[in-house]
Amino acid sequence: MQIKDNVFVITGAGRGLGRTMAEYIAKRGGQVALIDLDQAQLDEVAAACTELGGKSVGYACNVTDEDQVESTFAAIRAEFGKIHGLVNNAGILRDGMLIKVKEGKLVDKMSMDQWQSVINVNMTGTFLCGREAAAMMAEQGEGGLIVNISSLSRAGNMGQTNYSATKSGVATMVVSWAGELGRHQIRVAGIAPGVINTEMTASMKPEAIERIAKSIPLRRFGEAEEIADTLGYIIGNDYFTGRIIEMDGGLRW
Repeated sequence: MQIKDNVFVITGAGRGLGRTMAEYIAKRGGQVALIDLDQAQLDEVAAACTELGGKSVGYACNVTDEDQVESTFAAIRAEFGKIHGLVNNAGILRDGMLIKVKEGKLVDKMSMDQWQSVINVNMTGTFLCGREAAAMMAEQGEGGLIVNISSLSRAGNMGQTNYSATKSGVATMVVSWAGELGRHQIRVAGIAPGVINTEMTASMKPEAIERIAKSIPLRRFGEAEEIADTLGYIIGNDYFTGRIIEMDGGLRW
């Protein structure tokens, strides 16, 4: 699939990896429909993408809400005519230990809100957006591409019961959907980033950054542009489907 003139929907596009991937596509002549919660952020990213050469429109949408997702994808089809690709990038963190015990007494535990909020955004949001995009692509009859953003943590990580479960879940969706949608020439792939330089990692304590960097064979965090380059490879390789590319610098928790 080429990027130029094709329409790509990107969730979680207001900042970080989502914004970088949107700008990567826009620089190469692609059109981008941006989904996030904050319309002001979306308008800023849309303006930047338009300056880079690609038509861009932002849509404020809660990806956990089925009605909002359905109406947003309908609005995208009305504006752009078609959808050729979807990047399921929207996600949140609500880290915490399953339980905390001090001197033999339970002092804390992961709350239901910590669990459910991450499940809703990371897994249900990916499902809803993937379903709507797949339906549109199948009806168009021209094939397409869905890319789910997973994580190194999909294998499990202390303090991330909720996040790890969702990132494992979206990775298995890649395999399931690739098998189901191949008959429509819709490819499905995933990217599992490690620790990437974003606004979130920039807020970490310097000693934590140093400690994590030392555990990475390449001794540094990844860059958002390197994830965007990986997306570019997946878009351009029409035989790539049903697989996850690990972009983690060789890190293993």
